[in-house]
Amino acid sequence: MTIQRRYQAVSERRIRASLFRILAANELCSIATVARGSRAHINTAFFAYSTNLEVYFLSDPESLHCRNLLGNPSMAMTIFRSSQGWDEPGQGVQLFGTGRRAVGRQDDLARKVYGTRFPAFKKWLKSRTPRGRRQALRLRSYAFFRFLPGRVKIPDESEFGGALFVVAKIKRALAPERSRHAGLRRQKTEILVPEKSRRRKG
Repeated sequence: MTIQRRYQAVSERRIRASLFRILAANELCSIATVARGSRAHINTAFFAYSTNLEVYFLSDPESLHCRNLLGNPSMAMTIFRSSQGWDEPGQGVQLFGTGRRAVGRQDDLARKVYGTRFPAFKKWLKSRTPRGRRQALRLRSYAFFRFLPGRVKIPDESEFGGALFVVAKIKRALAPERSRHAGLRRQKTEILVPEKSRRRKG
């Protein structure tokens, strides 16, 4: 197999619809960070997101992936439904950008976005039962981190076709919070082509 670039007009509306459909359908992600010595590290976390494509996750600041971000904010994230079958149309999202601890206004926004997606988060923080208080204590020891992807790669075979990947640049809005919506501009379309087919075309 080889990867070929192909011109294929894909509207921002279709890219946005595919991306946000996948984000809405999944709550877990895999996070890749860079450890000391340029060693790769990966972990999983629950995530929440805004319409401006700010992705938030809650984690222990002392965990390796969080400490990695202090030294190198480079970060990537994959989101997909792990139960999809091998013979089904593939679907997922790959995001590339930078991650940092959310502070100040961003921490407030993270709590709002995360609490909206996971109502149990707010419920546990307010719990008065012994078990709930223990859970709240644990949650308060964690911190929110903000991931700002600048590029997205979407394999959504049911929407764009088989073995095809749409790569788009994310342009984040600077308008007031209530109207912020990130823009998506297609950069390229990649398709996996069997080696024999490639030789016949050449």
